[in-house]
Amino acid sequence: MPKSLKKSCSAQTSISRYFGGQHSSSSRTQCGIKPSPADHLQRAGGKLCSDGDVGLPTKRAKLSPKGQQLEDLECESASCQSDKDTKRPSSRGGGSLCSSTLEKLKGFTCGADGPSSKAGGQGGGARPPSAAPDPHSIANRLQHAEEECEDEEEEEQESSGLAATKQDFCLSQFAKSRGGGGGGGGGGKDAEPSPPSESSAASRRSKSVYTPLEQQVVQLKQQHKDALLAVECGYKYRFFGEDAETAAKELNIVCHLDHNFMTCSIPTHRLFVHVRRLVSHGHKVGVVKQTETSAIKASGANRNSLFTRQLSALYTKSTLVGEDVNPVCRLGDVEEGACGDVVLDPPDSFLLCISENWDKPRKQLTVGLVAVQPSTGDVLLDCFPDGSSRSELEGRVLKINPVEILVPSDLSEQTLRLLHSIANASAQADDRVRVEKRDGAQFEFASAMNTVTEFYCHSQEKGSRSLSSVASLESPVICCLGPLIRYLQEFNLERVLRSESSFRRLSCESEGLILSAATLRNLEILNNQLACSVGVKHLLVTHFPPSFHYRRVKTDLSFSWLGNKTELFSDLSGFPVLQERTEQIQSVLGEIQDHRREVRLTLKAPALDYTAVSGQEFLIEVKNSLSSAVPRDWVKISSTKAVSRYHSPFLVDRYKKLLQLREQLLLDCQREWTNFLDQFGEHYHTMKRAISHLATVDCLLSLAEVAKQGDYCRPEVCENQHQIMIRDGRHPAIDLLMGENNQYVPNHTELQGDGRRTMIITGPNMGGKSSYIRQVAIICVMAQMGSYVPASEARLGVLDGIYTRMGASDNIYKGRSTFMEELTEASEIISRATERSLVILDELGRGTSTHDGIAIAYATLEHFIRDVKALTLFVTHYPPLCELERLYPEHVSNYHMAFLLNEPDIAADDEEIQPEFITFLYQLTGGAAGRSYGLNVARLADIPDPILHTAARKARELESMVNARRKSKKLLSDLWSISDRSTLTEWLQSNS
Repeated sequence: MPKSLKKSCSAQTSISRYFGGQHSSSSRTQCGIKPSPADHLQRAGGKLCSDGDVGLPTKRAKLSPKGQQLEDLECESASCQSDKDTKRPSSRGGGSLCSSTLEKLKGFTCGADGPSSKAGGQGGGARPPSAAPDPHSIANRLQHAEEECEDEEEEEQESSGLAATKQDFCLSQFAKSRGGGGGGGGGGKDAEPSPPSESSAASRRSKSVYTPLEQQVVQLKQQHKDALLAVECGYKYRFFGEDAETAAKELNIVCHLDHNFMTCSIPTHRLFVHVRRLVSHGHKVGVVKQTETSAIKASGANRNSLFTRQLSALYTKSTLVGEDVNPVCRLGDVEEGACGDVVLDPPDSFLLCISENWDKPRKQLTVGLVAVQPSTGDVLLDCFPDGSSRSELEGRVLKINPVEILVPSDLSEQTLRLLHSIANASAQADDRVRVEKRDGAQFEFASAMNTVTEFYCHSQEKGSRSLSSVASLESPVICCLGPLIRYLQEFNLERVLRSESSFRRLSCESEGLILSAATLRNLEILNNQLACSVGVKHLLVTHFPPSFHYRRVKTDLSFSWLGNKTELFSDLSGFPVLQERTEQIQSVLGEIQDHRREVRLTLKAPALDYTAVSGQEFLIEVKNSLSSAVPRDWVKISSTKAVSRYHSPFLVDRYKKLLQLREQLLLDCQREWTNFLDQFGEHYHTMKRAISHLATVDCLLSLAEVAKQGDYCRPEVCENQHQIMIRDGRHPAIDLLMGENNQYVPNHTELQGDGRRTMIITGPNMGGKSSYIRQVAIICVMAQMGSYVPASEARLGVLDGIYTRMGASDNIYKGRSTFMEELTEASEIISRATERSLVILDELGRGTSTHDGIAIAYATLEHFIRDVKALTLFVTHYPPLCELERLYPEHVSNYHMAFLLNEPDIAADDEEIQPEFITFLYQLTGGAAGRSYGLNVARLADIPDPILHTAARKARELESMVNARRKSKKLLSDLWSISDRSTLTEWLQSNS
C-alpha cells in the first residue's frame, strides 16, 4: 500500500469533490474496500491525525496512473481523536483492547458455531457525517484494492465482521496455513478465521484470517475440487494453493506465497494459450470470471463490495469448445499465418466412454462404447463381444483415436492395461490420451437408464432423438450413454447428444475393409511412428494447398472470437440497441474533443492535444515548469521528472461516463451475439448435413490431387475375382521421401485365389522384404478406398480384411513377453481371416528356439495354405519352410530379394575369415535364398572387427558341421536304397 495512505495527512481537496459527494470516512474506503460497521477500530501502527491538522491549506489530490488511487488523503479530525482513545494492539506487540471488543473476541476464540453479532452502534467516537465516496473512482480501484490492501503491514481485526463458521473444505490441502501474529489478509466483515490452536493463554491463541477474495476462492474450490481454477482478478487470472503450484510447474512461471495461499498469475489476453497448455498435459481447467465490470459496478448499490465471480467454463482435452480457448483473430489472419499463437484444433477430438458386462453362465465379455466429438456433435456407438486380449476393443479405440476416455472405477485389469498402453504410446505428454475414472455406480444399468430417460424425455428440440429409439439400444451402450450425459453436463455440452442424425454405428463387422489394430499400427495408416516419417494419412494431404488442410467447418461459430464482441458487428442497421449505444459513445467523445478548446485557452497552448499513457486516455500533459498555470481543481493522474498529467473536472465526469457506455456496449454485443447463436441453433441439423457433404467433397478433392501425379495409375477393382496383380508397385511413403531421384526399385506382385496364393519371401537382412509386403498392403488399402495407386498397372479383388503380424516388441502394460505378443497377434489372425483376406506374417516364430520357431511357423503357414486359403505373404529366415512349395506347388511360390555377394577373403598371415559383403538390389526374384547374411548387417552396424572375425569363423564352423551332417544323412539314405551289387559299385566310385 502506498506510504501516503499511512501518513498523517492534511486537509486537502478530495477527488470525491469532483463527483458530487464527500470524501470517505476511512482510508480503507478510499482503497475500494467497504468499511466495516466497527469504524472505531483504527489500523494498527498507522499514524493518527492531530487536531492541529484541521484548517490547514488544501492541497491538490493526486491519482496514481492505473489504479486511480489517492496519494494524499484527507484525514478527519473527529475520527482521529476518537482513535486516540481506542487503540488496537498490532500483531507484533502488546496493547490493550476495549472491554466490549475483548469480550467478543473471547467468545470467538471459544469456538462459537454461529457468526458473531454485528456491532449495532458507533464505537469510539462519532465521525462527522460524510457521503459515500464517488462510485467511479472506487470502482476503477476495486480490483486493485482487493490485492493491494491485503499487503498492508497491519490489518484490522474487527470482531463484528468476523464469522466463526467452520469451513467444510479441507484447507490444509489447499492453503498454506498461517500461525498467530501474522495479521495478513483482508480482515473485513467477510473474513473467516481458521479454528484456533490450543494454547494455555487465551491471548496467545493463533488464528488465520482469510481475505474476502480467498474466501471466495475456497468456496469455488469446494465445488470443483478436481479442476485447476483460473480466477479472474482484474487484468490477470490467478491460481491459488495447490492449483498454483501445479500451474507454475506446467507453465514454467513463478509461484509465490501471498497471504494464506501460494499463487501465480497469467495475463488475461494469454488465457487461451495457457489453458490449452494445461489441458494438453491432462488437467481439467476451470475458468472463473468476474460477473461485474468496474465502471458499471461503480454506479450500483454494491460498489463497495467484492467483485462477484463464478465458474464460466470447464475444459479438458475433448471439451475445448468455447471462447476462452480460441484467440481473437480473423479467418484471413489464420490462413496467412499472422496469428502465431493460434492452435488449430485437431480434426478429431473424441471423448470415449467404455463399459463392460461379464456374462458368467456363458463366460462371455461384452463391451459397449459411445464416442462423442463435442465440437461437431458426431456420436459413435458400438457393442461387441471381446476376448481376454481385448483385440476388438483395441482396434476400435485406435480407429476412433480419442483424446479422452471415461471408464468406471471398477474396470477390469486387462482393459485398464490396454488403455494405459494406448494412452502412454506417445513419448510427449501433451499427445497422451487422458483417462478419467468415474464412479462405477454410474455405469450400472439402472442408474444409467434413469439418467438417459430423464435426459431424453424432456427433450423438445426439433430433430432430437426420441426416448424409444434410445431405449432400444443394447444395455452396454446404455451403460456408457448415462455416464457420458452426466459428464458433459458439467461442461454444458450435453446438447450434442440430442441429435438423432448424429448417431452412427461403429462396427468392425460392417461392410468394408477390416483393418485390425495391429494393421493400423504396422502400416502406419493413422499415426506415424517417427516425427520424420510419412504415413499414409499424411500422404493423402501432402500435395494440397494450405487452405485444404483446415477446411473442416466448426459448428461452434464462436471459435474465432474472444472477449471483445464489438468487432463482430460491422453493420449496426439490424441492431438498434447497439446503434443507439454507439451514438451515445460518439456524443461523449465529441464533448471530450470539444473540451480541448477550453483547455488550450486555460493553459495558453493552442497546439495542445490529449495523450494516453498506460491505458489512461484524454490526459492533459503539462511541463512541470508550467505547473503554476494549472487550475487548482484539476486532478493529477501521473507525473514524471519532466511532465505532469491531469484531468479537469469536466474530463473526470465525461471519462467516467465514457467507460460506463463502453462496458454497456460490450454487454449489449454479448447479448446480441448470444441471440444470434440461439437462432443459428435452430438450423443446426441442416448446417451439419451441409458440412458433411462438404467433407465428402473435400475427401474427393484430396483423392483427385493424388490422382494428378503422373506415376500413379487407376486400379481395376474386380468384385467377383480373388486376386492381387500389381505391376511396378512402389511404397507411396518411401517413394515420396526419396523425392525426384527416382531411386525406389519397383516390384511386381501376383496372387491368385484359385492358383498360387501364397508367397514365401526370403533373403538377406535389410534386403527390403518388410518394405515390399507393406507396399502391397498399402496399395490394396488405397485401391479399395477409391484412390489411384503408385504402380503402372493394378488389378485387385475386393478384400474383406487385411491382417498383419510384424515387428518384435513386448507389452509391459499387458504383461506379455515379445514372443507372447507375437503369438497372440497370430492367434487373432488365424481366428478372423477368411479366404477373401490378405494375411501378412513377418518372421513368425523367431522369438523362441530354432526348432520350436520353425515348427510353429511351418504349422501356421500350412494352415493358411490348406485351410484358410487366404492370400498370404510370409517372410521368413527359416529355409525348411521353403519346402512347402514342393508339397503345394499349385498354391505356393518361393521368392527372395535379390543381392550381389562378395565372398570373404582369407588373410594369409593369421587365417582370419572376413564376413561377406552384400550389395542389395531390392528386386523381388523367384526362388529361395540359402542364407540371410546377418554378418553383413553387423558390419553395417559398426560391430567391432574382432567380434566380426570371431563371428565369421564360428559361422563357418557351424555351417561346416551342418553340411557334414546333411552329407552323412544323404549318403546313408542313398546306401539304404541300394538293392544290387552294380549299384553299390557305382555308389562307391562316386563317393570315393
